Amino acid sequence: MTHMKFLNQLAKSFPNHRAVNTEMINLRAILALPKGTEFFLSDIHGEYEAFKHFVRGGSGLIRMRIEMIFGDTLSEKECDDLAALIYDPRAELARRKKSEENFDEWCAITIFRLILVCRKTSDKYTRSKVRRLLPDNSGYIIDELMFADDAEERENYYREIIDSIIQYEVAETIIVEICDVISEFSVDRLHIIGDIFDRGAQSHKVMDFLMRRRDVDIQWGNHDILWMGAACGNRACISNMIRINVRYNNFDMLEYGYGFNLRPLATLAEKIYGDDPCEFFQPNTLDKNRFDPIPEDLAAKMHKMIAIIQFKLEGQEIMAHPEYELEDRAILHRIDYDKGTVELYGKTYELRDKNLPTIDPTDPYKLTPEEEEVMIALEASVVSSVKLREHIDFLYAKGSLYKICNGMVFYHGCIPMTEGGQFEDVHFNGKWIKGATYMKEIDKEIREAYYNFEEGPERAEAASIMWYLWLAPKSPLFGKGKMTTFERLFIADKETHREKKSPYFTLIERQDVAELILEDFGLDPKTGMVLNGHVPVKYKDGENPVKGGGKLIVIDGGISKAYQKTTGIAGYTAISTSKHFYLAEHKPYEPLKEDGTQVFHNPIMHLVQEYPERIRIMDSDQGKVLKAQVEDLEHLNEEFRKGTIPEIYPAKGKYYSK
Repeated sequence: MTHMKFLNQLAKSFPNHRAVNTEMINLRAILALPKGTEFFLSDIHGEYEAFKHFVRGGSGLIRMRIEMIFGDTLSEKECDDLAALIYDPRAELARRKKSEENFDEWCAITIFRLILVCRKTSDKYTRSKVRRLLPDNSGYIIDELMFADDAEERENYYREIIDSIIQYEVAETIIVEICDVISEFSVDRLHIIGDIFDRGAQSHKVMDFLMRRRDVDIQWGNHDILWMGAACGNRACISNMIRINVRYNNFDMLEYGYGFNLRPLATLAEKIYGDDPCEFFQPNTLDKNRFDPIPEDLAAKMHKMIAIIQFKLEGQEIMAHPEYELEDRAILHRIDYDKGTVELYGKTYELRDKNLPTIDPTDPYKLTPEEEEVMIALEASVVSSVKLREHIDFLYAKGSLYKICNGMVFYHGCIPMTEGGQFEDVHFNGKWIKGATYMKEIDKEIREAYYNFEEGPERAEAASIMWYLWLAPKSPLFGKGKMTTFERLFIADKETHREKKSPYFTLIERQDVAELILEDFGLDPKTGMVLNGHVPVKYKDGENPVKGGGKLIVIDGGISKAYQKTTGIAGYTAISTSKHFYLAEHKPYEPLKEDGTQVFHNPIMHLVQEYPERIRIMDSDQGKVLKAQVEDLEHLNEEFRKGTIPEIYPAKGKYYSK
């Protein structure tokens, strides 16, 4: 009965056998097409310009296709220039307007070349899909040029299109739109393996970019989960989020990007630490603020103020949740405020900053009335931010803790493991679980915190799990023994700053461990692959991102400027085409210079795997869905043949039964 109800519903969209047959022909033709290109990127950390550059260029795929098309006719420099145009058309157009003697002629030649690239990058799509992806206004023009033939009768027609584009001075607009289309065609699906937020100054622009893409999925990282918890109103998450971005001087993003009210924090910080140099709280400025250039001395005071508030709020979370087993991270009660020392790890350390006027030694985790006012203001502005709510809704709609797709599993951090290479049992929600089961339970808990509670104290409390996932040793999003924020700020001994990694990060060098992970997620260990982010690959020290005998790849190579001294490069991206699997190794992105020039570094493409046969859509997860649709339509046709479901045919604007 349920199946018949479904078929009757399906018949409303396909009311007769002719409509069914047409759709089946269409679906079976699509199944024969090559699989679309998948693009994998992790740990963006607010580096919008570099991120956009990587995605628009397909991490070198577009440059490879330009070489295929023009390798025999254009010089390497001309190919590079064409790629640079596609990566950043507005900047390159501005440069060309200054350098080209005959700009109109250059535009005409460029449009012709771009159309050839556009045609090549669209060859995996149906004509109908290509048309859907073309821009509204100029789509017709681009479509006509893309599918131009060599017929002599239409030669003047195509030439007149180009001439008219130049004559009506719309060449620049057309060039930008063709470049956008090429970028869109080059990456069929975008996988973001965690950590969109923090450190870099433009996380909000990264999220806006992702929301404009047609096929995106996100695997949450610990920095993402921190923002998700903050949006739920959890104060420990809010204070961490604000502290990190104050530390990196991201005031434009906080105040203008998301509309957070930082004035109460700034006012109190100036009042409490007016004469304090806050030497160890100086901002780590990666990008300058345009709209809100906060003086560095004030930023340092704000950093110290929110850090103390954070340690208090975290202490409250730890006392409220003994099941988290984070007692060692409650530190304020371990301080001897008279001597200016702290007891940690069985040792006594001198505090390098002893000015702590807002901490009551008899009740160190209690906020002062003024600190409470600061948190009320921050909580209100974070929870009520329309832009943040849009972004968090998108993270939930498109995100998950892990994703299985086309024989691969993607996740950001790690899976808790023992030193011996087995999954570690974790006590979670009253039961002992491990491996993929643990990941599923956490995903469920994260969703329930957001969807099962109305905005307010209950949701904020439910979001405590997100604070736990941000920094707990057994969190699959963190995977380190402790987060040493207090130690880095207050203790000079760098040995206390070390964050010991989970055994997972050593064990993944072994192929048997990678295969164990694949099996636990229900994948074939012979053909499957794990894609992992979170821990930057130290390229300059000779570390290889390909691990586990080629079964596991870590693609966090340091797109964030904060990591590039450690990694020596600017990140890895992974690309899966229908024929190859590549790792692209990137050099640091260089923005447009004041003189209008821009340096583009083509990534180094490393071939990880060449598939024995070209992968078709029928071989992919999308193919399974389409095959099921074909099967449903075949069943519907059978019911039409038996007369169980009547066929409906349109006639003169009405429908009648056969």
